[in-house]
Amino acid sequence: MRVLVNISYQGSQFLGFQIQQNGRTVQQQFERILKRMHKHHVRIQATSRTDRGVHAIQQYFHFDSELNISEQQWKYVMNRALPDDVYVKDVRFVDEAFHCRYDCVGKSYRYKVYQSPHKDPFQSGLKTYIPDTLDIDKMDRAAQLFIGTHDFTGFCSQKTEIESKVRTLYNSRIKKTTDGFDYIVTGSGFLYNMVRVLMAFLIEVGKGKREPKEVPYLLELKDRNQIPFTAPAEGLYLEKIYFTSEELKNDYGHDIEIHQKNSSKNI
Repeated sequence: MRVLVNISYQGSQFLGFQIQQNGRTVQQQFERILKRMHKHHVRIQATSRTDRGVHAIQQYFHFDSELNISEQQWKYVMNRALPDDVYVKDVRFVDEAFHCRYDCVGKSYRYKVYQSPHKDPFQSGLKTYIPDTLDIDKMDRAAQLFIGTHDFTGFCSQKTEIESKVRTLYNSRIKKTTDGFDYIVTGSGFLYNMVRVLMAFLIEVGKGKREPKEVPYLLELKDRNQIPFTAPAEGLYLEKIYFTSEELKNDYGHDIEIHQKNSSKNI
């Protein structure tokens, strides 16, 4: 039986999603519970691997189990054993051909920034603080230039080992909020640190240090050294996972081309 789990977590006290030898991770929390229930190790497969300090409003993983437990029982048992900064929102049984990672057709991230004369300790770990005055409209113009299919070599970590760095962005916008702004970006997939590098560049645009017209040139140049900054992890949220092209098209228009890795299985 393949079990699909929809979770959310506050990432401040985690070293990321993926399990590590030393340190607290989200994957570690769940595999510890599953090992106790199954009496043997059960590996979970996640849709995305968030970094240290990054949060998730919606994140999925799946695992295979021989236990005869209902969907609601799975949710109850896991939530009862989990710490307060992780929560199971939903559990479903899916086709055994379904795979969390390979059947994901899109992801949406939100980067939250607050601006005020002084730091707010109650925002610490949840939003990034930027005291500078920023040109939000100019940032939004620059953000929209990333929409489309591009090689994002210049906008990801130099440690990225994936050979192809071509990704498609369906949405890339800056949205004003009551205390600052959010950067909302949706795409077929994202490279290591990609959203945080995009955010760092847009902040430079807001400060007047870079211009929106530089975006096409920087994408073509493919040189990470041209964007030497990476925004902090604390403001970043994995917000939504897409498993069907129909859902993506409903959000971003029926005329977009969906870059799907595999045909979706029944979930």
